[in-house]
Amino acid sequence: MPSPAFPRQPEPAAVAWFTSAAGQALLASEAGCVADALHQRPGQPLLWLGPHATPLPGGATTGVLLRLHPAPAAGYTGGLRCGLPLPLANDCCATIVVQHAGDIDATAASLLEECTRVLLPGGWVWLLALNPLSPYRLRWRGQGLSAREPITWRRRLRAAGLAPEAVSQGVGPRWDIAAAAGEQDGAGLRAAFLLRAQKRVHPLTPLRQPRPLGWQTGTPA
Repeated sequence: MPSPAFPRQPEPAAVAWFTSAAGQALLASEAGCVADALHQRPGQPLLWLGPHATPLPGGATTGVLLRLHPAPAAGYTGGLRCGLPLPLANDCCATIVVQHAGDIDATAASLLEECTRVLLPGGWVWLLALNPLSPYRLRWRGQGLSAREPITWRRRLRAAGLAPEAVSQGVGPRWDIAAAAGEQDGAGLRAAFLLRAQKRVHPLTPLRQPRPLGWQTGTPA
C-alpha cells in the first residue's frame, strides 16, 4: 500500500491568524453555520476540517464525528494524523464541514476530490471560505491566506463531482472585529461566505421490457 501524500506545509501565519482577535471574531460568526451542519443528519458520521481545534457550538449533538485541522509540519492532525488521500472508506460521511481548510492549504482541489469520495450519496459539503471582496481582507493581508470568490469555489466543487447551490451566504463582520450573527443572501461585503454542495447520484436508466410478440392463431413457427 503506498504511503499517504501529505499536503504542502501551510504557512504558520495562515493558521495562526485564526487564533488572533480578527480570526476568532470570524469563527464565532460562523458557529451558527457549523451548528446547522452538525444537526443536518443527527447520529450519522460527520467530518469537520477546520483551521484549528475549536469547541463544539453550544447544543450541538454530533453522533460519530472526526475533526481534523492543519498540522504544524504538514498534513492534518486531530482525531488522527494523516495526509491525502484521507484514510477513510468511500461513502462513509453524511456531512463534511470544510471551514477555511481551502484558504490555508494550496491543495484545495485534491481535498475536495477526497470529500466527494468519502461523502455518502445525497450528502452535503458545507464550505466556509474567506471573501476577497470584503474590507475584512485587510485584516488577513500578508498572512499567507488564499481567498477566492464564490464563482471559483463553485467551479472547483463541480470539478470535484459535487453540485453547489446557486447562491452563497455571506457570513461574519464587514470590518469591525466583532462577531456578526446571521447570514445574508450572497457574499456581499461579509468577511466570509457559506457555499453548500451535494453529492448527487444519477439513477440508472431502467431497461425497457421487450414487447411480447403477438402471435396469431395458425401462424407457422
